[in-house]
Amino acid sequence: MDLNRKRLIVTGAAGGIGASVLRGLVGAGARVAAMDVNDPLGSEEAARADRTGPGAARYFRCDVRKRAEVDAAFADAVAWLGGLDGLVNIAGIERAAPAESIGDADWDLMFDVNTRGTFHTNQAAFAYLKEQGGRILNFGSAAGVMGLPGCAHYSAAKAAVLGWTRTVAKEWGRHGISVNAAAPGMWTPMYEAHRARMDEQALAAHDRMMAGLIPLGGRLGDPDRDMTPFVVYMMSEGARFITGQTLAVDGGLMIP
Repeated sequence: MDLNRKRLIVTGAAGGIGASVLRGLVGAGARVAAMDVNDPLGSEEAARADRTGPGAARYFRCDVRKRAEVDAAFADAVAWLGGLDGLVNIAGIERAAPAESIGDADWDLMFDVNTRGTFHTNQAAFAYLKEQGGRILNFGSAAGVMGLPGCAHYSAAKAAVLGWTRTVAKEWGRHGISVNAAAPGMWTPMYEAHRARMDEQALAAHDRMMAGLIPLGGRLGDPDRDMTPFVVYMMSEGARFITGQTLAVDGGLMIP
């Protein structure tokens, strides 16, 4: 679990799970390039992690939808890091709509950020990892495995992330690169927004459903306590022989 001297990139680091992971990786001794499109929050979170240490952090703006911006941000980050040992690709968005009402623009946005962003960042990381090996951890979702009513475009985009992850794990293993996906079940600002869209009756029904679906505690987990330690492990040498997996960190929500 010691990440001293590890050089890592985290996308989506300005808030939620990403900010928690950034702090945890720096706390484990890693040098971390934090990427996001929310410059004020991203800069603030990186500065906070850097002050706390014992590792180091710096913020780099990166819109994962745009290949040129991803390539430029990764080049700047790797120059600061002095190399690259791993990528934690968390950047993503969620939208809700009945399947029959999803428009082309919302469908495209979901795939541009969640799927194209994974494609761009993974390829950019590969360029630096292919000579020495390393770790890639993409963030998928139980929605990509089980489906999530009201979020068909989100579910489809995350399912594509999982298919990509399994395939490149098979292709890039010969370079010593492990590629896995996390399926988090965490209480985040994104989940708060999801809850805010429900009326009182729907929210009560949702909470009853979650209490029955999650064996450990009956509710989603805490990123600092439940998700970040897992990511630290996945970037460590202890996870060297794990690849091509969708690893659920969700209190049992995704038990078949």
